[in-house]
Amino acid sequence: MKADFDNAALNYDATFTNTVIGRMQRNLVYEHLSMLLKENSPKKILEINCGTGEDAIWLAKQGYCITATDISSKMIEVASGKSKLANVRFLQADINKINTEFEPNSFDLIFSNFGGLNCLSPDELASFLKNAASILTPTGKLALVIMPKNTFWEQMYFAMKMDFKNIFRRKKEYAIAHVDGQKVNTYYYNPKDIVNLTDRRFELCRLKPIGFFIPPSYLESYFKNKHKVISFLNSLEQIIKNVTWLARYSDHYLIVLQKK
Repeated sequence: MKADFDNAALNYDATFTNTVIGRMQRNLVYEHLSMLLKENSPKKILEINCGTGEDAIWLAKQGYCITATDISSKMIEVASGKSKLANVRFLQADINKINTEFEPNSFDLIFSNFGGLNCLSPDELASFLKNAASILTPTGKLALVIMPKNTFWEQMYFAMKMDFKNIFRRKKEYAIAHVDGQKVNTYYYNPKDIVNLTDRRFELCRLKPIGFFIPPSYLESYFKNKHKVISFLNSLEQIIKNVTWLARYSDHYLIVLQKK
């Protein structure tokens, strides 16, 4: 996995983290993650694709010991400058090589937010899941936020633009995302795809929709000044946030897997 997101590091918080949609989607992830953490109380957490460190800092403030990694040196530089908390450390590391970066049984939980794993091809993702199992403790878990193939918002958006070529772009082998001048191959996975790629090393614990009513972040410019509308959509999201079958139709979903 190449460091394709170096160019995005300086602007990432402004273009996503601190946006209205970005905050709503992240808060929803935190709601679900808080329940998981309360039930399991992991001693050591590994975050992959940590970006500018927003999630690692949140986890550290909850009292957990976090190792946060990203392939992008620029992302790690920005993240390191945001916090001096003693229980979080930021490291540049390739997720394709985590089994060589860390010792076996090193972590109780591995966390990845907002589609970082969608940058991996099916073969790379299967390899990651195998390597993740090797560095998790016997009762360790994965908590992964991933983009599915069937997002209603996206299909509706392209249909309204009469951009019929892209309505079902997530169903193709991969799509090309443009990230601050860089072309990034993006692969989409429904929850069943993830379970199958684990090769029975993990079992499904929980599945939650993230962004069924809350729109994708690329619609921020349209919704940012429509406060009543976006607030209403957020209220609807709260109503359906535990409806498992909506996960495959949302912008993202949270899938939690238990090591066997």
